[in-house]
Amino acid sequence: MFENLSEKLQRTFKNLRGEGKLTEENVNEALREIRLALLEADVNVKVVKQLLDTVKEKTLGTEVMTALSPGEQMVKVVRDELVAILGQDTAKMKFASQPPSVVLMAGLQGSGKTTTSGKLAGWFKKGGHRPMLVSVDVYRPAARQQLKVVADAIKAQIYEGKTDENPNTATVERLAKEARREAINSGCDVLIVDTAGRLHIDDQLMEEMQLLKKQLNPSEILFVADAMTGQDAVKSADEFHKKLALTGVVLTKMDGDARGGAALSIRNVTGQPIKFIGVGEKYDALEPFHPDRIVGRIMGMGDIMSLIERAEEKMDKKKSEEFAKKALSGDGFSLEDFRDQLRQVKKMGSLQSLVKMLPNIGPFQGMQGAADKVDESQLTRVEAIINSMTPYERDHHELINGSRRKRIARGSGTSVQEVNQLLRQYAQMRKMFKGMSKSSFMQKRLAGIKLPGM
Repeated sequence: MFENLSEKLQRTFKNLRGEGKLTEENVNEALREIRLALLEADVNVKVVKQLLDTVKEKTLGTEVMTALSPGEQMVKVVRDELVAILGQDTAKMKFASQPPSVVLMAGLQGSGKTTTSGKLAGWFKKGGHRPMLVSVDVYRPAARQQLKVVADAIKAQIYEGKTDENPNTATVERLAKEARREAINSGCDVLIVDTAGRLHIDDQLMEEMQLLKKQLNPSEILFVADAMTGQDAVKSADEFHKKLALTGVVLTKMDGDARGGAALSIRNVTGQPIKFIGVGEKYDALEPFHPDRIVGRIMGMGDIMSLIERAEEKMDKKKSEEFAKKALSGDGFSLEDFRDQLRQVKKMGSLQSLVKMLPNIGPFQGMQGAADKVDESQLTRVEAIINSMTPYERDHHELINGSRRKRIARGSGTSVQEVNQLLRQYAQMRKMFKGMSKSSFMQKRLAGIKLPGM
């Protein structure tokens, strides 16, 4: 979502690299470009002014390191100030001294509140907690049913309760009270309460939220905001905060084509941290918000830490080590090994999302643009081709002759040309890995790989 902003900032910094030193003239020129880039990204005007005033003061003051080039100086100052705006540290969730800890979800209708409630339950489960979900949106049966579907998908407990024939605020309070009691009886240490949404903020909504806050004494009140709505999300968050004293924000649809202004404005306007971001439709597509990593993506520096964490979570370490040992050995890896690694990579997400975590410098420069042109369905076709081979063919690719290639193409719904292309690329990869294994450095690394039973 930060592609346009990132591209414009990098262009500005590049123009400064040709300067011998930072002067008021070239700093003002760079700040004009940065201001335009931030406003186009829908960043709050007050936030933009505050950022630029601080950047100008520091770049023309005595705090700049003389060892850095003009471009590097500006990059450092802008990066530090963006991190300060988003919050220096990753915000932690608060827990009650006596369980269950109640998380009250607030937000307007259509912001993704119900789905986010389920995703949050999944996040708690991964952390060793026992969450329970409850929907107190008694006005929309579809919302309660949606939460049940999500809870079933992630295998989380849900308290359904019964609604009255003519549901009202009293029904909401009763359901919340029953859910809390059920959480205690079931040994659940977290209760996530999905509240009713509205198309706009009104008195009834706020009164109901205030009653729930008084009744449940929540550890967290999280406002769920749709990042695609930009400054409207910031304005709504500010209004909710004035009435409820929010403890944090969850930004949804961060994987879309939003301009990013909400992420850069919402903490400054409300004073409350962004705690999570939604990065996809799957129920595990919820990530803690790391300000320094997000700024790294904006500045084109990548987000290697998140990439590593995703790999550790999604990939089978044992299989990866076995593949590395085979690939760098004299015998090489089979098509079956290649298919297994392909499946593991697909678990990590789309190629576009993975490439966007790489720094846009050095050998990785230009990869983000190339990744946008990648046809993700091609990976599915590659897997289908390998699946159409017999186990013996996967281990002995050199035996796949013309008639076998025709059979494999028919079985996978592809063409003989696509089969030929896969086999050719596979042969090139084996050759490349064999070349790597001959270097003394790689031999030492290979010797250090210890697999179970060896």
